[in-house]
Amino acid sequence: MTVLKTSLRNFFAHKGRMALSAVAVLLSVAFVSGTLVFTDTMNTTFDKLFASTASDVTVSPKAAGGNDDIPQNGRPESLPASLVERIRKVEGVKDAQGSVASTSVTVVDAKNKNVGPTGGAPTIAVNWTPNELRSVEIASGHEPRGPTEVVVDGATAEKHGLKLGDELRTIAVTGDFTAKIVGTVEFKVTNPGATVVYFDTATAQRELLGKTGLFTQVSVDAKDGVSDDALKADVAAALGGGYKLQTAAEVADAGRASMAGFLDVMKYAMLGFAGIAFLVGIFLIVNTFSMLVAQRTREIGLMRAVGSSRKQVNRSVLVEAFLLGVVGSVAGVAAGVGLAVGLMKLMASMGMELSTRDLTVAWTTPAVGLALGIVVTVLAAYIPARRAGKVSPMAALRDAGTPADGKAGRVRGLIGLVLTAAGAAALVVAARADEAGPGSLWLGLGVVLTLLGFVVVGPLLAGGVVRALGVVVLRIFGPVGRMAERNALRNPRRTGATAAALMIGLALVAGLSVVGSSMVASATEELDRSVGADFIVRSGTGQPIVPQAQAAVAKTPGLDHVTAYKWVDAKVTDPRGKVSTADLAATDPTYVKDLRREVTAGTLTDAYGEDAMSVGSDYATEHRVKVGDVLTVAFKGGDTVKLKVAAITADTGQVDKGAMYTAVSTVTRHLPADRVPGSLLVLASAKDGQETAAYEALKDALAPYPQYKVSNQADYKEELQNQVGQLLNIVYGLLALAIIVAVLGVVNTLALSVVERTREIGLMRAIGLSRRQLRRMIRLESVVIALFGALLGLGLGMGWGTAAQKLLALEGLGVLEIPWPTIVTVFIGSAFVGLFAALVPAFRAGRMNVLNAIASE
Repeated sequence: MTVLKTSLRNFFAHKGRMALSAVAVLLSVAFVSGTLVFTDTMNTTFDKLFASTASDVTVSPKAAGGNDDIPQNGRPESLPASLVERIRKVEGVKDAQGSVASTSVTVVDAKNKNVGPTGGAPTIAVNWTPNELRSVEIASGHEPRGPTEVVVDGATAEKHGLKLGDELRTIAVTGDFTAKIVGTVEFKVTNPGATVVYFDTATAQRELLGKTGLFTQVSVDAKDGVSDDALKADVAAALGGGYKLQTAAEVADAGRASMAGFLDVMKYAMLGFAGIAFLVGIFLIVNTFSMLVAQRTREIGLMRAVGSSRKQVNRSVLVEAFLLGVVGSVAGVAAGVGLAVGLMKLMASMGMELSTRDLTVAWTTPAVGLALGIVVTVLAAYIPARRAGKVSPMAALRDAGTPADGKAGRVRGLIGLVLTAAGAAALVVAARADEAGPGSLWLGLGVVLTLLGFVVVGPLLAGGVVRALGVVVLRIFGPVGRMAERNALRNPRRTGATAAALMIGLALVAGLSVVGSSMVASATEELDRSVGADFIVRSGTGQPIVPQAQAAVAKTPGLDHVTAYKWVDAKVTDPRGKVSTADLAATDPTYVKDLRREVTAGTLTDAYGEDAMSVGSDYATEHRVKVGDVLTVAFKGGDTVKLKVAAITADTGQVDKGAMYTAVSTVTRHLPADRVPGSLLVLASAKDGQETAAYEALKDALAPYPQYKVSNQADYKEELQNQVGQLLNIVYGLLALAIIVAVLGVVNTLALSVVERTREIGLMRAIGLSRRQLRRMIRLESVVIALFGALLGLGLGMGWGTAAQKLLALEGLGVLEIPWPTIVTVFIGSAFVGLFAALVPAFRAGRMNVLNAIASE
């Protein structure tokens, strides 16, 4: 009980000094809790949506893909309408309704503006049936009753200013058709952002599937007392094979699984950044308790003198850390809920709607947040607590502060150098690896070891680096600058730990900047070297290009040639009988002009002959295939044919790596007309001297189809750079959390340092140091610590980025580019970070009463 009382007294006596450490715990726990609440809320939203839309049993074609699959030919797999009546006659069936649904559509308003989402959510066109009333209700107007009527969801109508009577044009693979809005619907559960339009059944069949008498699925309801599993078994027995049957629970599980990849990537990426923030926060907590222990050396010595054991002193510090962890974690869990709501608002601006009505805070979220925050805080305080336990009773007779252990410092330096050398060696091995898999393991090991090495060896480096920075940055400020330098050097362990917190975040920024810049430079260099086409036409959503848009491209004046590019599902059997699934690239023969592929054997133009193909060098090596060999190709939904290998392309670079090529004419001969895939890309080249005119003409030709983008090579490079830049900006934004925690560490270190040096500051003020000079000294000390951390972090990050790029070169990204403007900007920005961090401590130091400061203990 005495230990607890002492801990409580000390905790509340130093609550101001603990505040910034508590903020670091709060931020880290908030990020973890917010991530968990956000992903749980997304799961709840989709679970409710799937549960509200699924019938007891759903019957769909055997070949139908998942919820997010876009058919290669733009037409969903279908069932004969006669199946509905057969199912209605099955015992246990209460009702069966045929449904038509397609995501291979684009809907535009009267101004030719796409009213579909621009993010990841789809535009869905469906037929109106009574089943729709399970998930929506008519908010205005009425259901669609004919070929010229359409109903749209209310969120889309509100977002795009649509009202009853407005005309919408729907673009599908079968052609364009228009209809007037006769109603709007509101979802009974949260719609995560999809645009949904409803047509009458005959119109949906004709315009989305190409003819009437077809459905994409049949929704089956069970009679009272019949379970979903029993109904599924009865329907399966009546229909036989060839169909995919799912209960409502299985449909929900499949939908959940389709979202799992996206959710897991988001969840674990954000938790990873939270982990980085925790790591940085550890340095702040260690520094805080180390300085508090040093400042209370005489107090701890008196406690030891009156009978407190080492264990009691140790336990007292750990209890303080526990209290800090509890306070920071409780506040962090609450802040995490607010963060989750903020993330939901952010996702809404990007097109994914999430409602606070579905906000889900599972009991595991506060449990995980509290456990993490408390455990990390207590572990971080363990070393300072042990140091406190080693304070002897004689320390009560000395001034505050414990002398540094010279032997321990030398051992620490030696361990740090060994770790750094081992990490550097691992990075070199990674850079020289012949295979990406083993190289990645070496890279990860190298990153961890060099990071640990720099953290451990930081105090040893502080002396030399801070002195060098002092010569460049501080000496111009005269005696004040020299005092700032000496203050930074006074306790190298403290300076090293403070700088290490900033170092981690900046190392990641530098490493990712090198990788991102190298990716853009490599892709740009490869485009210049290999891409011969002047223009690229593509959809940003992965939808195939509809025939009417492709025909518009072909008719564009000023074009020398147009090349279609399609992916075809097929199974390829090599001469030795080994079967593999392949994405076969079916293109026009002019593709050899549009993409300059290196050929290791044969002639690529021959691959476009009758029943011929090419393979990549990796496939040829693995399957021991050579030019002249015959492969058996089974086209999905079509013929199984023999194709002769006419060329082997080198699997270097990123564009079409591993692709197998054949002619579009070959595919059309061996697939039914309604199963020939649409073009994923259309490439075009202008006639000599007509590039500018052809570019404008091509954009004009595709103006009625806003879902497609026309890019010349300059546009494509800029888009690539913007995509990488946007990704890096998101990463930098997440890393900002770690950097904020690091800045708090600098603030806390300086604040505690000012308290520690209260008498010293009073004496300096007494002998003539002005308030302005005092504040400048503290600001300069902060700047040099920040620059020290920046130098270590940027140097370490560039090493990581260089090793990562050498590894990526195995995948075709062979250009190393150091983004010097970014590196220099971050380094200079670190000086301003140091200035900002010193504002409050410098202000408080300047306000000290001189006599009170001199008299302080």
